[in-house]
Amino acid sequence: MSKLPTVDGIPIPPINLGSEDPPLDKMSDGKKLEKAKEITVSAPSRFSLRMSAGWWRSLQYIGMSLHFLASPRPPNPAFSRSVRSTVSKVKGNFDLQFYTPKGYKEAKKSGSTFPAVVNFHGGGFTIGNATDDARFARFVLETCQAVFVSVDYRLSPEHPFPVAVDDGADAILYVIRNAAELRIDPSKLATSGFSAGGNIAITSALRFSEHVKSLARTSRSSSAAAVPDHRLRAIATWYPITDYTLSRAERRASSIRPDQTLPPTLTTLFDSSYLYPPDLKLDDPFLSPSKASDELLMEGIPPNVIFYTCEWDMLLREGDEFAKRLGKEPIDKNVRYKMIPGVPHGWDKSPDPVKPAADSEKLYLECCEALKEIFAAERL
Repeated sequence: MSKLPTVDGIPIPPINLGSEDPPLDKMSDGKKLEKAKEITVSAPSRFSLRMSAGWWRSLQYIGMSLHFLASPRPPNPAFSRSVRSTVSKVKGNFDLQFYTPKGYKEAKKSGSTFPAVVNFHGGGFTIGNATDDARFARFVLETCQAVFVSVDYRLSPEHPFPVAVDDGADAILYVIRNAAELRIDPSKLATSGFSAGGNIAITSALRFSEHVKSLARTSRSSSAAAVPDHRLRAIATWYPITDYTLSRAERRASSIRPDQTLPPTLTTLFDSSYLYPPDLKLDDPFLSPSKASDELLMEGIPPNVIFYTCEWDMLLREGDEFAKRLGKEPIDKNVRYKMIPGVPHGWDKSPDPVKPAADSEKLYLECCEALKEIFAAERL
């Protein structure tokens, strides 16, 4: 397994633990953080954050270029679409990258349609690109015979919460409304994501569910007319962050290998960039899905959840607890949960030009075999 944790292809060397973390004063009384200012109290200026984010994005590009060199080489997108935001209050555009399975070009003549997986890349909501998960895309194409739609959601600090989540909901909405043209079966949809993208795979489904209800309330016609018939069948989430009411110091201290966790330099950049303005409530369910009500999770989470955590990750505990909650009554989703032993956060994106990260392809295949089974089911 990789000896160094990585963030979307950036290898992170051993760190001086706690050098930039706030003290663990929140651990003594069990009190949870409430507002962003409790995490970002010493955050750099927004200008400094943008400069720092640009530097890390350059490093990430180099790391992912190395990651893609290993054989077998991942596929390239077949085409892209620019989507105008409709859910977000912050208007703008973002791109979707479409990876298509064998037979896609011929499907227009035959009238065939394909399942679709709407994917969200990682990078702390601050770095990364929609092409970062191309190795996973290959398994979606080959195993699931599904279209892989990867979302270039707008990044922070330029676009802090909730823009990324709103873009995720908009991406799902775009796929549904344009399903016929895209040759996608809207009754066979799933979301997926890694790290921050794993969070969006969950929260975009919740945000989409709430948006559809809002459309139904405001539309003179029925909700079916506002949003065509569709079915989100599954979420596949890889080592997501799910609870921002926990401090980074508490998370890091809970890891069995704190030396393998992401350093404060990066987590401070990510949190300061995404958690804005200072009075942002950290228990917002579209930010911290583990704080969502049972009712919201029952309505917004699809019937099937495929959930992976990493043994050395600072996010292990919250992911483990949330996965178990989703599988219990009253939420009672069909949860397939696995903790991957002996790996740090983002291990599968190691920048090794010789070979893919150990066991990454085995686990990608396992996940996609589960998705294939879910797409094939007549009844859920």
